[in-house]
Amino acid sequence: MPFKANAACRHRIPKQRYRVTNWAEYDASLRQRGSLTVWFSGEAIAAWRAEPRRTWGGQPHYSALAIRTALTLRAVFRLALRQTEGLIGSLLQLLGLDLAVPDHSTLSRRAETLEVPKSSPSSRGPVHLLVDSTGLRLFGPGEWLVEKHGTQRRRSWRKLHVRVDAETGQILASELTTSDVDDGSRVEPLLDQITAPLASLIGDGASDQAGIYDIVAKHYPEADVIVPPRSTAVPSDMAESTPTQRDRHLQSIAEHGRMGWQRRSQYNRRALVEASISRLKRMIGNALHLRTEHRRATEAAIAVQTLNRMLELGRPKCVRIA
Repeated sequence: MPFKANAACRHRIPKQRYRVTNWAEYDASLRQRGSLTVWFSGEAIAAWRAEPRRTWGGQPHYSALAIRTALTLRAVFRLALRQTEGLIGSLLQLLGLDLAVPDHSTLSRRAETLEVPKSSPSSRGPVHLLVDSTGLRLFGPGEWLVEKHGTQRRRSWRKLHVRVDAETGQILASELTTSDVDDGSRVEPLLDQITAPLASLIGDGASDQAGIYDIVAKHYPEADVIVPPRSTAVPSDMAESTPTQRDRHLQSIAEHGRMGWQRRSQYNRRALVEASISRLKRMIGNALHLRTEHRRATEAAIAVQTLNRMLELGRPKCVRIA
């Protein structure tokens, strides 16, 4: 761990062990994640046909909910669009429903303009928001080109910015951008997506920017900004009279050390956002398969919504083993 604080001493820290206290309920929720009735619900069947439009243009055959259901099935079971079409057709046939099956071209085209509802927080009280981002590969030639042909081809990828509720693990806001977009520049747009009051914003060293403190103070004056200052950080000119939050972080690090500051400020909760990103990539995948930017954004939003739905089915309750 070359980029961790006190990396040379961390081998002495024993690995924490936990025990799941609600294993029966959690085990049932894990089985439900693979149930077709969870994702192909009666609500989707009832609203499968689109409402007639009164404006110019052709009439749509499928509602937005039907398209979201199809793309959700694709994400859960990691299917191609044609295989998704076949799965939906077989389900409608088994259920004896006289509903049209959206073909793969329709699913791809409707993903261009599909609106995916944002998740609403289920926490009680103000939210402790965890900030991070991760890379998602784009569908295309793999690493075998380097091994077989000796070519040096840069892999294309996109960056997914996420905001996670520390209590529930749900992703409350997300945005897909190009790989050169700075994490700090997406703080305010993603804060606008969150309707719940904010207790704190916890981010890594990339968020150590004066503008982020100002943005959070403008939207949520009472919220704490818990971001580790860089090693070369110095207090502001007003640190003695009216210290800022960043000044107080520097004072705490000087008094208790960086590890002590992490415990006192509860910065260690930021590990939960890394767990959420790992969960997203293990369940949904780490690549985007659609070909245009708007469709990729829809694909990422569907993946986030699917993960949140899985968490609603059940989460483990863990206690630390001494």
